[in-house]
Amino acid sequence: MDTQRGTQERDWLDEMHGERALAWAHRRAEATDAVLDSEEHRRIVDEIAEALDAPDRLVLVTKHGSRYTNFWQDAEHPRGLWRSTDWDSYAAGAPAWETLLDLDALSAEEGVEWVWAGAHWRPEPDGAEPHRTLLSLSPDGGDATRIREFDVETKAWVPGGFDLPLGKTNASWSGPDELLVGAITGEDDVTRSSYARCVRRLARGASLAEAPVVFEVDASHVAGGAGREHTRGFERELAWDSIDFYESITYLWVDGEAGAPGSWAEIEVPRDARVSLFREWLVVRTMSQWSVSGAVYGPGTLLAAPLSGWMAGDRTVTPVFVPGAGEAIAGLTFTASKGLLTVLKDVASRVLILDPAAGWAATELPGVPELSSVSVWPVDDEDDEDDEFGDDYWMLSSGFLQPSTLWRGTLDCSAAQTSPASLIAAAPARFDASGFEVSQRFAVSEDGTRVPYFLVAPRDVPLDGRTPVLISAYGGFRTSLTPGYSPAVGLGWLGRTTADGRHPAYVLANLRGGGEYGPAWHAAALREKRPRAFEDLAAVARDLQSFGLSSPATTTMMGRSNGGLLAGNAYTRYPELFGGISCGVPLLDMLRYTTLSAGHSWIAEYGDPEVPEDAVFLREMSPLHRLADHPQSVFPPLLTWTTTSDDRVGPVQARHMAAALDELGVDTAWYHEEEGGGHAGSVDHADTARMLARSYTFLWLAATEPERLRRR
Repeated sequence: MDTQRGTQERDWLDEMHGERALAWAHRRAEATDAVLDSEEHRRIVDEIAEALDAPDRLVLVTKHGSRYTNFWQDAEHPRGLWRSTDWDSYAAGAPAWETLLDLDALSAEEGVEWVWAGAHWRPEPDGAEPHRTLLSLSPDGGDATRIREFDVETKAWVPGGFDLPLGKTNASWSGPDELLVGAITGEDDVTRSSYARCVRRLARGASLAEAPVVFEVDASHVAGGAGREHTRGFERELAWDSIDFYESITYLWVDGEAGAPGSWAEIEVPRDARVSLFREWLVVRTMSQWSVSGAVYGPGTLLAAPLSGWMAGDRTVTPVFVPGAGEAIAGLTFTASKGLLTVLKDVASRVLILDPAAGWAATELPGVPELSSVSVWPVDDEDDEDDEFGDDYWMLSSGFLQPSTLWRGTLDCSAAQTSPASLIAAAPARFDASGFEVSQRFAVSEDGTRVPYFLVAPRDVPLDGRTPVLISAYGGFRTSLTPGYSPAVGLGWLGRTTADGRHPAYVLANLRGGGEYGPAWHAAALREKRPRAFEDLAAVARDLQSFGLSSPATTTMMGRSNGGLLAGNAYTRYPELFGGISCGVPLLDMLRYTTLSAGHSWIAEYGDPEVPEDAVFLREMSPLHRLADHPQSVFPPLLTWTTTSDDRVGPVQARHMAAALDELGVDTAWYHEEEGGGHAGSVDHADTARMLARSYTFLWLAATEPERLRRR
């Protein structure tokens, strides 16, 4: 099989909305849906949709002044309602909802099936009640959005307000009547990664194309952006040049003296470091070793310095957090006066309170559940130290068998006196978890590295190699996979039973390339080292089989996006280890990925196929090319799925993989392509239920009735 020639002969598949390509995709999707259809499959679709639409599910809100807003979707409102309530009724468990915008009604009125993409509120002077927002809406679930100004008091679009055309646009309020906008207005404004290169200062009523450019980056970089911080007393504008996915330069706007024009001043830190500004502080998270102020700090360290001194050349820093063995920073956020640092210890969460006023002293946040995944964030990041709720925070906890629980607490002036947060609400259980238990195991990869994974398995399960197992994995982009409650996993996978009455098991694998153990864990699978992630996945599969839980025939895996690249390599490298694979919105052609959709932005992760040395190892990790370079005689059942509207990875690579397998005569390879859904794969709950159940049913059949997945 000549991969290059085959791709050229199939170049009609590159036309994302081409008539021939869409007809081909439609036929393949119909065939896939037909082979999966059954009474059980339809029941699971309905059960997942019912869980997603459930009126008693946990409702998260965002505070803006006195309003607590929420975006809600259900069967009656598939596109969704943006709504608000007051604190008292919300805390009492009976929110008095006021609809701000009905997306279903808007879609019907405008003839566009709008998908919610977020709201960006305008800060009001002197703490006045906010009422203007920039609403981002996508016509198909893709990354491109239209941004319009909305007034929550009148519940209407602002007459003559800001209205930014559809595109991969970012916008930030720089004043009540002015925005900083990163938008593509012509060929000169776009980077090779398909994002905005220029930032414009757009005044109300002015034309976007004629708005002055205030910041720009080279077209070979990923993107440029700018925004304004509105913390009272610390208002400032920042710009950033995203050189690649991991290196960037952050700039601070400095006013000129004595009427002289201002300019952007670089915040001089390593380009791979992560920069945060908190009031008068510069906070830096290292991603590699950094020598500063006479000391050497390893990757994953958090440091702080006074911003004004730093910009003046003072390099004195305060170490805030130095990771210990098995530790990694998972998140950092700030209330009005404190920091909240989420740390993973062997992939379980803990939270530290950081007190800048006490030399950045760190104390443990009480009440964090053990062996869970925890998120914390400020109740209102526009509140300051004079506001009643300035140091209030939300905490959301979840475990594989424990539904999500929401808490609200206050960080006292003395962090050591902080009391446990108050329980606000807990989601009800959506599946019977009584027969399962959770454990953490470690597999040993080819180079001796211990790779952790979580195992959710039936209690006292026989170790006879007959238990169907689903491995979910990602292994890239510093993304950490942590324990979490999923009604879809419970209903679509764990709730099934084999012919002899056995429940399956579920695995969440923490492969190298992720962020579970900090920057070094990620770097271990970068570029030419990417096969380490593939080897880690194989090690997990072998470990499950070695102690008798499953066999190759009953071991399945699923991965999406970068996880789709992982799935493609599981299929072409280790077909003997898996009984079925689901490969979603995937990267599969690593010699062309930089020319497709937003692929150029990921060169730092994978390598550049235009560089001959990189092309060698990229071809070796490219599933489409491995079909020719490393032919296999037997493949497990494969479901490759994508969406036409995915403007991040795109459907092209998935289409060519499916077509190439057809040409090889592989009769267990299936393909599905939805038109809408973007990179997320779905636009509403019914769509999401079908998408998720499709993979679960496919993998269940692969592990229990593989003969059904052989095309006749």
